[in-house]
Amino acid sequence: MLTTGNQLKAARALAGLEQKDIAEKAGVNVNTIRNMEAAGAGQIAGRALNVQNVQRVLEQEGIEFLNHGQPGVRLAKPKGEA
Repeated sequence: MLTTGNQLKAARALAGLEQKDIAEKAGVNVNTIRNMEAAGAGQIAGRALNVQNVQRVLEQEGIEFLNHGQPGVRLAKPKGEA
């Protein structure tokens, strides 16, 4: 689950996407992405629907969200790979 600004920034870097790319694909303004990332290590504030849309976009780009004690991200394994 996408929870922090730093997690979003890391996920975006792994996916190789610019803020404007995610904003466009998620149907939000680029300022929304900037504000989410500005939360840093803190919780992302804002509309839950926007956060869900951004998370969905990143998951479609192969990002897996980890929350085992603290937020993290990694590239998902390709389908069929163990």
